[in-house]
Amino acid sequence: MSDAVLYEQDANIVTLTLNRPEIRNAISAEEMIGGIESALDRINRDTEVRCVIVTGAGTAFSSGGNVKNMKAKSETASDLPANTRLNYRSGIHRIPQAFEALEVPAIAAVNGHAIGAGCDLALMCDMRIAGESAKFAESFVKLGIVSGDGGGWLLPRIVGYAKAAELSFTGDMIDAKEALAIGMVSRVVPDAELMAEARKLAAKVAANPPHALRMTKRLLKDGQYMQMANLLQLAASMQAIAHATHDHEEAVTAFLEKRKPVFTGR
Repeated sequence: MSDAVLYEQDANIVTLTLNRPEIRNAISAEEMIGGIESALDRINRDTEVRCVIVTGAGTAFSSGGNVKNMKAKSETASDLPANTRLNYRSGIHRIPQAFEALEVPAIAAVNGHAIGAGCDLALMCDMRIAGESAKFAESFVKLGIVSGDGGGWLLPRIVGYAKAAELSFTGDMIDAKEALAIGMVSRVVPDAELMAEARKLAAKVAANPPHALRMTKRLLKDGQYMQMANLLQLAASMQAIAHATHDHEEAVTAFLEKRKPVFTGR
């Protein structure tokens, strides 16, 4: 796996650290795209993993695209628009697609600036905790471009259309306090406590039965665009699977016996 993305596993929790602090963890290069994609695929295949934390090395979460490379047209943009379209599809589009396919809950621990595609990266996670110094900007319009990595789909669903429109049309940067007020993040903590708080939340998530966790996430994700009748059919199928697990039996037994359950992923 590329050292652009560090993969650390502690019991059932994986921490992914974007590891290019010298370019403020820009995610537009292939090493970062491939590193994220590979890490999330690895998590999906490891049934021991129950939660993942995503954060950035250094003082930034992610600056999004590399503006110097944008000027040189050395990554995604091409002199031929048809090639630019293909470059997006085979390049940075793989990140939102990998997060959409991620089966375990994901927490963004936003440790600094999350700008442009870096802001969208945080939005791709299921939960977001921000350090007090965190800043967010859906800043594409400032560079004369649009969000090319799913921000137009993600942002309105998280903060509502009107606020998403304001942030997208102005490109304004907001601080962690405002991000909390609009529901972009669920909590703001002192910078020094960010990773400890993220791990505490991850531990609460990971304490639950892994198969039920993965299916619950899929219901939440699919419920954003499925009709109720179809979602109920999916829920019924998943419930049949959940009822057949040993973990379900253990949860019920532990509840009745007034003791802490021990889940094994069976």
